[in-house]
Amino acid sequence: MARRGQIPQEEAYQVTDAEVFMSLVVPAYNEQDRIPGMLEEAVGYLEQQYGHHGTKSKSSSNGSLQASGRQGDPRRGWEIIIVSDGSRDKTVEIVLDFARTHYVKPAPTPKGPWDRPSTPTTITPGAIRVVQLEQNRGKGGAVTHGMRHARGQYVVFADADGASKFSDLGKLVVGSEKSKDKLGRAVAVGSRAHMVGTDAVVKRSRLRNLLMRAFHLGIWLLTTKRTAQIKDTQCGFKLFTRPALPYIIPYMHSEGWIFDVEMLMLAESAEIPMVEVPVGWKEVTGSKLNVVKDSIGMAVGLGLLRICWGAGIYSRE
Repeated sequence: MARRGQIPQEEAYQVTDAEVFMSLVVPAYNEQDRIPGMLEEAVGYLEQQYGHHGTKSKSSSNGSLQASGRQGDPRRGWEIIIVSDGSRDKTVEIVLDFARTHYVKPAPTPKGPWDRPSTPTTITPGAIRVVQLEQNRGKGGAVTHGMRHARGQYVVFADADGASKFSDLGKLVVGSEKSKDKLGRAVAVGSRAHMVGTDAVVKRSRLRNLLMRAFHLGIWLLTTKRTAQIKDTQCGFKLFTRPALPYIIPYMHSEGWIFDVEMLMLAESAEIPMVEVPVGWKEVTGSKLNVVKDSIGMAVGLGLLRICWGAGIYSRE
């Protein structure tokens, strides 16, 4: 409508008001075994930090702003959006069952590498929503779809395996608050770059580490200036302020693994501040990543992204 002159250009980037403080978007493809533990860790943290219970939040540079606990408090309230990306297992049923049991009497947390609260968390109805895609679109397509429906002042996406340390979400919020521009836009990028040389990385196969370095070289050579400086573009733990979303989500094209880079380049092109924040991370078994096949796909995707970017396909005019 803005391009056709039907509305002023500045109205093209308007977004509806937030209804909760934090939205978590989780893409899930056949994750019936790993998602219960991730949900328990995420729900425990979100309810502790952003539930309507009148306690100050540690996940802000100004905890006093989050202390009132009123239902109308913009610093309170959270939601989780699970996007089942064409799953053929019981992912959807397990998530819905998790939500039902935690409305009344929480079930025990399954064993695994996740951080578990000392007692199971009871949640409010509507806090967990499920989107079920009929066909597999890819991680990028699932994340983008979920973010279109997010109601939060902040929107974070995280992997269903729970590999990222969820309590580090507070660091992303603080980083965003310190980096916001006058429009309230910011992107906080969770980063594992500080873990290079640790057992989590060293114990990987030589092939995987070689392909990782090759991909980082490709990022440095083929992406835009600010994006190329980000040390870890692929960590599945990124936080966006709500005002930043209209400058990124409507322009997304990539539905595969390369979507992270596309998001960052779009943020850079809109002059949205980006901050890289170190986060904890752990190896979780059951990854769907095919090291060779997906590395080739990411290389091809990165090349196409660069070509399309140069051809002006991402132009906002």
